[in-house]
Amino acid sequence: MTDEQWGALQDNICKTVGDNNYKAWIEPLEYCGAEGGIARFYAPTNFFGNYVNQNYGDLLISQISTLNPSIRRLAFAVADAANSVEAPKAVKPETQTAAPQVAKEELPGAPLDARFTFDTFVVGKPNELAHAAAKRVAEGGPVTFNPLFLYGGVGLGKTHLMHAIAHELRARNPQLTVLYLSAEQFMYRFVQALRERRMMDFKELFRSVDILMVDDVQFIAGKDSTQEEFFHTFNALVDQNKQIIISADRAPDEIKDLENRIRSRLQSGLVVDLHPTDYELRLGILQTKAEMYRAHYPGLQIEAGVLEFLAQRISTNVRVLEGALTRLFAFASLVGKPINMDLVHDSLADVLRASERKISIEEIQRKVADHYNIRLSDIVGPKRVRTFARPRQVAMYLCKQLTSRSLPEIGRRFGGRDHTTVMHGVRRIEELRQQDGQIEEDIELLRRMLEA
Repeated sequence: MTDEQWGALQDNICKTVGDNNYKAWIEPLEYCGAEGGIARFYAPTNFFGNYVNQNYGDLLISQISTLNPSIRRLAFAVADAANSVEAPKAVKPETQTAAPQVAKEELPGAPLDARFTFDTFVVGKPNELAHAAAKRVAEGGPVTFNPLFLYGGVGLGKTHLMHAIAHELRARNPQLTVLYLSAEQFMYRFVQALRERRMMDFKELFRSVDILMVDDVQFIAGKDSTQEEFFHTFNALVDQNKQIIISADRAPDEIKDLENRIRSRLQSGLVVDLHPTDYELRLGILQTKAEMYRAHYPGLQIEAGVLEFLAQRISTNVRVLEGALTRLFAFASLVGKPINMDLVHDSLADVLRASERKISIEEIQRKVADHYNIRLSDIVGPKRVRTFARPRQVAMYLCKQLTSRSLPEIGRRFGGRDHTTVMHGVRRIEELRQQDGQIEEDIELLRRMLEA
């Protein structure tokens, strides 16, 4: 069969399989001759060739045999290696059982954002442990903790670290098969495989990777069949000593409707919390982004105090913080003005209104009382025993950090205490956060609950 004859056959094949299937699976094939009853092709990847042979092999042999009745088998090799590979080995479609060699470009993953690298990740106290763990995994080598589980609220850097790990792993070892996708994409692929009755392909695909990265795993909670398949995939990769990296918006034991066996598996590795950003980290992020924007807007000037103001006022979400800075630079370049406080209030009025702290002193007092298992009356009462005094100081500290109330007003809400008492309580908690890990943990936990 000549190349011209193969070209003519493709019209018949297209009519049989349809335009979409033809363009996806038949058109990329390159016919490279036939001998000994074997028709040989070059395919983009090994996985591609195996897939075509398994799903369209009988059809291809049937069509080719109309021109060359001696053809009984097909053989595929990778096109990129056409100048160096041996002749493709023939495979009978009906007896093909080997697991596919999955190439990176064929994996059903999500695209990686080129901006999300370790170089652009701003490290501070709230995220330094997560950053260190991510760097360790990205170095490759022996798997030391499996899985790595990153969790935290919206806009704290989980996805950034996931992308950075994938970029680093691929840069260090291009041969690694790194699959990054969201839990929603995993579920979609699973449902699609069920619908098309291709579960074996699904299983082989996900079990063939070297690194599996699943973002926002909380979305599979309550999806029983998806959880079942995720559990088996997880176990298969762990048994092969393959690295698994997972992120979620909360700790494994806080994900509702997650099966206990999956929760136990997720907790078996290293679980790392990305804490809410503090003022210093937010300011560092703004300074880094501002330097990047200056390359695009070289003539724009930022007056002193603008970045500090934004870091103080927009405290809950880094994405909102970065979006505010982007809007500032764009607005300033359009109107031809420097970035000053007047421009901030004009262009970011809606963002500043939305980011106003709405946490009340009463809410803080209730949360602290519940956390320390004491009565609300003990928080505001006159008793000075340590059992009540320390939670009271914690509540005062949180009121100072999370509300815009003045010290005298905070003191009045705590049983009519003087503002100097509040100042003493705030200073004491600041000191204890440096000395006592339990106090630090209590503060961060209460902050997350109040800002949720």
